[in-house]
Amino acid sequence: MSIFRLLPKLDCTQSKNGKEEMKSFYILPLLAFLLSCHVHFCGSRSGLAYASNPVSPPVKSNSLQAVCRMRPNTQLSPGLPCVYGHVFFKQSGPKEKLSVTFKLYGLPVYSQQPRAMHIHEYGDLSKGCGSTGGHYNPLSVNHPQHPGDFGNFVPVNGKIRQSLNSSATLFGRLSIIGRSVVIHAGEDDLGRGGNVESLLNGNAGRRLACCVI
Repeated sequence: MSIFRLLPKLDCTQSKNGKEEMKSFYILPLLAFLLSCHVHFCGSRSGLAYASNPVSPPVKSNSLQAVCRMRPNTQLSPGLPCVYGHVFFKQSGPKEKLSVTFKLYGLPVYSQQPRAMHIHEYGDLSKGCGSTGGHYNPLSVNHPQHPGDFGNFVPVNGKIRQSLNSSATLFGRLSIIGRSVVIHAGEDDLGRGGNVESLLNGNAGRRLACCVI
């Protein structure tokens, strides 16, 4: 529904000099609504608006939730897709599996190119997605055994809407809170590429978008 339908109809009358005067003025409520949303522009594409603080259900006392608001890489190369959306995390307790839900948009509608997604070490977006460091690897193991190696996702109609369980955690000293999630341009080779990079990052290619958990 258009937000303009929610506003009462403006009542205009003719003044003595023939100009219309508004009796009711509703610009401030409209501005307040617009300021509650963030609009992101990627290259020459039209603005895409989405809520900055999605509503979450109440959290149980022994569970944790986190959200990561995905934004296109500020260093994005021309011609690459402008990906945006959210990644949601929920864990019922420190010994329970972490549930991760991806709701991402902006990929090419007619492409089924698999896209890799991982948790990276730093929650630093000062230089775009390039400043997030390498994969989060607290146990010093080879890829794809890192706790945030989510694998590959095949978009449908330009969207990734999928849930999975992860070995990462929101609790304790290995918590991923404050780290980042990165979606890559290519497919993760799952450590089978036969080179050093394969065991570090799966040769997943450029970083399309990222966010801080």
